[in-house]
Amino acid sequence: MPRVFSGIQPTGELHLGNLLGAVRNWVEDQHRSDSFYCVVDLHALTVPSEPGSLGRQTMDLAAALLACGLDPEACTLFVQSHVPEHSSLGWLMQCTASFGELRRMTQFKDKSQGQESVSAGLFTYPTLQAADILLYDTDQVPVGEDQRQHIELTRDLAERFNARFGETFVVPSATIPRDGARVMDLQQPDRKMSKSSSTDAGIVFLDDDPAVIVRKFKRAVTDSLGEVHHDPEGQPGVSNLLSILAAATGRAAEDVAGDYRQYGPLKADTGEAVVELLRPIQERLRDLRGDPGTVEAALRTGAGKASSVAAGVLDRAERNIGLLPRT
Repeated sequence: MPRVFSGIQPTGELHLGNLLGAVRNWVEDQHRSDSFYCVVDLHALTVPSEPGSLGRQTMDLAAALLACGLDPEACTLFVQSHVPEHSSLGWLMQCTASFGELRRMTQFKDKSQGQESVSAGLFTYPTLQAADILLYDTDQVPVGEDQRQHIELTRDLAERFNARFGETFVVPSATIPRDGARVMDLQQPDRKMSKSSSTDAGIVFLDDDPAVIVRKFKRAVTDSLGEVHHDPEGQPGVSNLLSILAAATGRAAEDVAGDYRQYGPLKADTGEAVVELLRPIQERLRDLRGDPGTVEAALRTGAGKASSVAAGVLDRAERNIGLLPRT
């Protein structure tokens, strides 16, 4: 089976866009690939937070991922900081990348724009991300378009390291997630649903109360055309609702569009479909929050499995680069 790696930051609550865009695919892929899924808490350190909050957010995210269907027996679910090889290989990648390459990263430009001060970690973020991927001899990395540049850098660094020091790393490929990859904000349908949005009104969180979910969909932005078509450019708001309803019910958005003539019923049905989609996840999440030992045990198991792979790859990289072997 192909080796797959993907990561998610524990900043903010998991939302519908995460579920339909990534996590649901993770749940399916864990049964047809050798899947490594990482809560990348070290990356989250690039954003200031209150002492202790990151640990709580990490636990809650892990619980949410398990509630969505990740199975520790079928995949490797772990926390980045629990596998110290990430930091070690991250330094080797920093020493392999050039300043110019990192300066060209569009995400750094976007996140640092208008800021008086940003952490050096935000600048070197892509090298740690490259280490995350390369540590597991990863074949495939499912990513959205906003992360494609980082995967290209990872490939460049792997090839450069291999050329300098001999065959060390598997050169990974970016793969585009299947349908449902782009869930847009309900209030700003030209923007992807995101934890960093300025308001929660357009974001459906996994543990939102059903009444809140229905209300958010009833207030979703559409347009004044009064027609229901799946046309993401011409009717982004309506198309977003159709895409969400299609993903929640296992249909194609174009087929769903044929069932509606008015926006009101479309909004109502989409809200109810999402409530039903999230109902079993919310029940499981409540159980896991009341039983943190189960989550901790799953993460310990995952860290052990991840370390057994990562240690070998780091040792190979250190030996090839010529570092003195550990005694």
